[in-house]
Amino acid sequence: MSTLAESLRTIGLAHTAAELDDLIALAIKRRWSPTQLLDHVADTEQRARAQRSLDRRVGNSKLGAFKPIVDFDWAWPKRIERDTVEDAMKLGFLGEARNVVVVAPQGLGKTMIAQNIIHAALLAGHNALFITASQMLLDLGAQESTRALDRRLRYYTSRSLLCIDEIGYLSYDARNADLLFQVVSRRYERKSLILTTNLAFSEWPTIFPNAACTTALIDRVVHHAEIIAIEGDSYRRREAEAAKASRRPKPKA
Repeated sequence: MSTLAESLRTIGLAHTAAELDDLIALAIKRRWSPTQLLDHVADTEQRARAQRSLDRRVGNSKLGAFKPIVDFDWAWPKRIERDTVEDAMKLGFLGEARNVVVVAPQGLGKTMIAQNIIHAALLAGHNALFITASQMLLDLGAQESTRALDRRLRYYTSRSLLCIDEIGYLSYDARNADLLFQVVSRRYERKSLILTTNLAFSEWPTIFPNAACTTALIDRVVHHAEIIAIEGDSYRRREAEAAKASRRPKPKA
């Protein structure tokens, strides 16, 4: 049995090898024919490989933990185009190399929306990456040679979907603006981007105050893009106030 299991692993049937004893017992119990046994092996191997592939994509995506979209409180924002969000979750923009830009003040769920779109893409078989603007620019800026920088740029431009989160929370110099412009330009009309920002595009020059490429950067982002604008008060502030209220001592009767 150990020799058979090793042979199965050698030809790529890792799941069958790992479950060999249980598989044989099941085949005997159900009195499977050779064809039924092979059908079962093919089916379980396909499902196991699909799960391993998904696990790899999720691990490589750097997505981390997130709240599912079913937990989103659509009634809280003063303005949100729910249809546009739900349409983005269907991933039609990927086939057209369009972008999705979520614009909202802090605490209104823009990152949550972006994470759920990334997760939907992973489930659909796409290679996706979720990263904050500061993390990506720090990584690119740390490269010490042109060759190393080009290799990292290829890393960020090779994924079928890239989400750059939290553009606008920090200001960057012209060097960082040029690096972001290179990522956007390499993906322009080839592969989709998701961007989240707390600033309207008219305020983006404050993010890159000394950069000459800001206008060109915005132009490439919005040229083929769905803009999801959210207005309202912060969820987190509401939750903090509710938690504070729950801790107050109740008045005595």
